[in-house]
Amino acid sequence: MAEIVEIDGQPERNTNESTLKPQRIKITRASDDGDKKILQKRLKDVEICVPIVYGTIAFWLGRKASETQSHRWTVYVRGATNEDIGAVIKRVVFQLHPSFENPVRVVESPPFELSECGWGEFEIAISLFFHNDVCDKQLDLYHHLKLYAEDESGPQSTKRPVVVETYNEIVFPDPSESFYARIQKHPAVIVPRLPVMLNLPTEDPNEKKGDTKDNPLSQWFINFSEADELLKLAAARQQVQAHIIKLRRQLSVIDGLPLQSWKPGSNY
Repeated sequence: MAEIVEIDGQPERNTNESTLKPQRIKITRASDDGDKKILQKRLKDVEICVPIVYGTIAFWLGRKASETQSHRWTVYVRGATNEDIGAVIKRVVFQLHPSFENPVRVVESPPFELSECGWGEFEIAISLFFHNDVCDKQLDLYHHLKLYAEDESGPQSTKRPVVVETYNEIVFPDPSESFYARIQKHPAVIVPRLPVMLNLPTEDPNEKKGDTKDNPLSQWFINFSEADELLKLAAARQQVQAHIIKLRRQLSVIDGLPLQSWKPGSNY
């Protein structure tokens, strides 16, 4: 089960995020003043969940590599299954290492990504800014750029990149009615079904709801599908059950042998 982290202001920096459980980041909001209460009617006891993935993909340049340009990498924030999350996120700011020219990079529209070349690994700060009817706080995330795979002892490959991604779910409690109406059928957002008596504005049929499934890097994206996770858990459970049956058979054989015929370290 995902860990729930309530964010009031900025989250604590996670220096080893890839080894932790997926988190549900619940963003608390400041109290609305009188004017905003009139403009932003909110749905009480309702939560909107936005699954996101952020990470990096790094390719070794092979023969084109130099001492200072050994890899080309891309850092990004995407929908969990590659949908366009521009309906929720207004812009993303990537803070690169100070050695880069213009280390603060602002991406104003999806896909929220940028590519660079370099030779070193470092931490990238990723700041998410949301649309006005979503949230007035920014969310700061941190990701460590990896250029070299830890589990490969052979030579590097120019065809197989090093991919490091983190899955999170951003939760917006008591969303505004305009936000809910705008994204209630968006494929990247998880929204609850509201009572029929609530008459909300209908969505604009002309609003663009694209996706990033045609991203040239999508073949390397990690699949965080819940269905796939359930299949993996079911397969692991079957393996454990089979191992238990095997051990029970071995124990029954041991129990049926005379005491002097069994020795520790035998095949049984």
